[in-house]
Amino acid sequence: MANIKEIAKLAGVSVSTVSRVLNDHPYVSEDKRARVIETMKQLKYARNMNAVHLITGKTKNVAIMLPFINHAYFSLLMEGIGGEALANHYRLVLCQTGYEPDKEREVLEMLRNREIDGIIVLSTATPVERIEEYCSYGPIVCCQEAGKRAFSSVYIDHSRAFRSAMECLIAKGHRHIGFTVGRMDSPSTRARIDVYRKILAELGEPLREEWILDGCLGMEEGAAIMQRLWDMPERPSGMLVTGDHVAAGLVWEAGRRGVSIPEELAVIGFDNQPIGKMLGLTTIDNRLYEMGAEAFRILYSHIQEPNQESVQRELDFELIERSSV
Repeated sequence: MANIKEIAKLAGVSVSTVSRVLNDHPYVSEDKRARVIETMKQLKYARNMNAVHLITGKTKNVAIMLPFINHAYFSLLMEGIGGEALANHYRLVLCQTGYEPDKEREVLEMLRNREIDGIIVLSTATPVERIEEYCSYGPIVCCQEAGKRAFSSVYIDHSRAFRSAMECLIAKGHRHIGFTVGRMDSPSTRARIDVYRKILAELGEPLREEWILDGCLGMEEGAAIMQRLWDMPERPSGMLVTGDHVAAGLVWEAGRRGVSIPEELAVIGFDNQPIGKMLGLTTIDNRLYEMGAEAFRILYSHIQEPNQESVQRELDFELIERSSV
């Protein structure tokens, strides 16, 4: 296999010029750059990336820790991350964990082993204190609120967003309000339940545990929610649904059963997905694309300047009112 000395000799340039071309250095004349590139093609030169990584100290790879790949919430985050990664010539290593602690630890160990330059955590079951232990090996950015930590974070205030959605239903005259969650032990769920309890207390309404529905991740679960509501002796008149895809399943099943939206059941989704717009769903836009893009920008900044302080960045959300309330 050809080496850079052979390329330099055949192209009639110095070894340092070949090195600058390989590293995309700007201070090379177009004529010399073209000769080097043409010579590499003739010699079928392939770079030894392991050697490049040893020299530069960077792999140009970033790991994305996420529980599920086939979920609309994470897809929007990934779109934002992917656009920024592409613009900065970085590759993404998708690490699906299923919320299994051992799988999440394997991703963190990739940072310790210098297999990647950093990690963006979209959602995790690992305690934040455990994640902090790996910050000495490289930058980590989490897409959830965690307070002041050694790692950076970008997030929306789920408490305020949930209160905004509940206040929208209350303004429409609703007092019997239920909601769905993806998993009960997540930080965002705990924040929402706390707000839910406070608002019910303000309204003088009792807390009905059966109106808090767990395990709602997709359209099928949304349809199943409507079945569960249908079987209740007393049903809520308004529902806050985790994710527009879940809400879409609920709305579809409501239509199949002849339940009028919003006259008999008002529905508010989350995430502002395209399907929500098509169905006229009122939703909370939690800026997922922007969150993903900002997460990568923060991570990239830490990769370029490793000694920066961690960043905690809150993004605004927006209640988008449509025909489902």
